[in-house]
Amino acid sequence: MMPGIPPGIPTIGTPLCEAPTTYHWDQIVASTEPMKESPTFASDAMATIIYTSGTTGMPKGAVHGFDSFAHSAKALVQVLNSTPEDRALSYLPLAHVAERCLIEGQALYAGFHLYFADSLDTFVADLQRARPTFFFSVPRLWVKFQQGVLAKMPPKKLNRLMSIPILGGIVRKKILTQLGLQHVRFAGTGAAPLPPEVMLWYRNLGLDLLEGYGMTEQFAYATSSMPGRSRIGYVGEATPCCEVKLSEEGEILTRGPAHMKGYFKEPGKTAETMTDDGWLKTGDLGVIDEIGRLRIIGRAKEQFKTSKGKYVAPAPIEGKLAAFTKIESCLVSGVAFPQPFALAMLPLGAWDPLKEPAARKAFTEELNAHLKAVNEQLDPHERLDFVAVVPEQWTVESGFVTPTLKIKRNVVEKFYGDQFAVWAKRRQPVVWHDA
Repeated sequence: MMPGIPPGIPTIGTPLCEAPTTYHWDQIVASTEPMKESPTFASDAMATIIYTSGTTGMPKGAVHGFDSFAHSAKALVQVLNSTPEDRALSYLPLAHVAERCLIEGQALYAGFHLYFADSLDTFVADLQRARPTFFFSVPRLWVKFQQGVLAKMPPKKLNRLMSIPILGGIVRKKILTQLGLQHVRFAGTGAAPLPPEVMLWYRNLGLDLLEGYGMTEQFAYATSSMPGRSRIGYVGEATPCCEVKLSEEGEILTRGPAHMKGYFKEPGKTAETMTDDGWLKTGDLGVIDEIGRLRIIGRAKEQFKTSKGKYVAPAPIEGKLAAFTKIESCLVSGVAFPQPFALAMLPLGAWDPLKEPAARKAFTEELNAHLKAVNEQLDPHERLDFVAVVPEQWTVESGFVTPTLKIKRNVVEKFYGDQFAVWAKRRQPVVWHDA
């Protein structure tokens, strides 16, 4: 970062920093008396600007005050009963809103132990080192964990072993220990839908995986599922720092003291997004059940129209398709096509073995059977025309996904756009992009 810092700007080196800096943390600690009283400042003064992921367009800077940190951290500790004895692993970018709320804010408020992941390559080893009691992960990582387990032990064999009294408990504990999750008392997921089948698979392991919902504008914490009150397919109830309601059109509206003050230097977009009385228009469509649990049924901006004039919400369909454990990620598209279709990405290293004809034939038959099962659950205008299996890895480095592994739809659709018509003309339920 040094070349980007203008001359004369004071810099502080942290304990592991090797770059030359104006001051060093150790020197500051040694020469400065600790503060005896908390500093006073306006709670709504700007504390930070956090940029949105940009999955549907240009990122916007959400301005948050110190009260966003305070209210969300207090609510988290209240809901999770966090104590100084808890442990968590930090692995998302420190500037990301989920990391700042769920990890940074909660750890500072509760004073619990915080570990840091070294890299994605050492992720499982870092989990085993941290032995977290609180662990939050995005859906794609939960799927990768599951795929890693099933690669070592076929599903039928695993299910048979877990059905045996006593032995089943030993197997479950061993799997969670290998993942480093044996001490987790609260496991969370969010940022994108997690297939119900994956959720149930973890619960069968003994891990009560609970979904939550939040955006950069809400400081990442709007709703949360609770043990004993969770419902598959729902993202929980309003948190202590957030109000939730639906507009007449079914759009999810939220309001609370941890919400942003507005978008940085974009008063027009702020006015479009927030009402005069402080309600945030999330752009998500939802329903609320009889006890206040929220279900997200799609994102208004992600809906697209087929050539038949029918609107399709991709997220619920993607959730059903992603239940096929041999694919890692998928995206539903089809603007101006008669029917929607999907793109599927395989786990790292899975493409080359499937070049062998027999293996590819077996995989194709399995995916085709799953596609038929998914289409039977959909309305006629939503049914997928085909699934295209692509060889590329959708990674942060390649620009296909955000740091929290949310797919950048516009990037994926632009990259493969020239192939859409070619795939459709093949009239095959499963299309291989190298064919």
